[in-house]
Amino acid sequence: MPVQDLHPRIQYIWSARALVIALILGAISYVINIVLIDGPELLPVGVSVVVFILGVAHAFLNYSIWRYEVREDALYLERGVIVRVRTTVPFVRIQHVDTSRGPIERLLGLSSSVVYTAGSRGADVTIPGLDAEQAEELQHRLKKLAIAAEGETAV
Repeated sequence: MPVQDLHPRIQYIWSARALVIALILGAISYVINIVLIDGPELLPVGVSVVVFILGVAHAFLNYSIWRYEVREDALYLERGVIVRVRTTVPFVRIQHVDTSRGPIERLLGLSSSVVYTAGSRGADVTIPGLDAEQAEELQHRLKKLAIAAEGETAV
């Protein structure tokens, strides 16, 4: 399977998350501004705008970097804007694979695949921003590859 990108609509979810965070931080800065520092009235708006712009920029950069690939013996993921993370999940370590669709994901026709692995550190990896059909196909493919890998290492 060639290197796969996420669905472009995931950027909407990440940008919406940035908007929520910007509004919350704007509200907090509003309260701090009134109660503690009595600064300019536009300070909370400025905080919200800056946080939102940074969040949207992060969403677009994250989308441009996020990749996954089903290789011959492992699932490979690459992600991260500030800290680049490359993860290799050998099929023999896969315990099970879930497909999840929250309400906003359903609205946008997206899904996430969660791959649970044996081990304690980072015992699962999530691949967000897949269309529903792609997520189910990935789930079935990883299941078959994990079963085949288990048979290869069995005593």
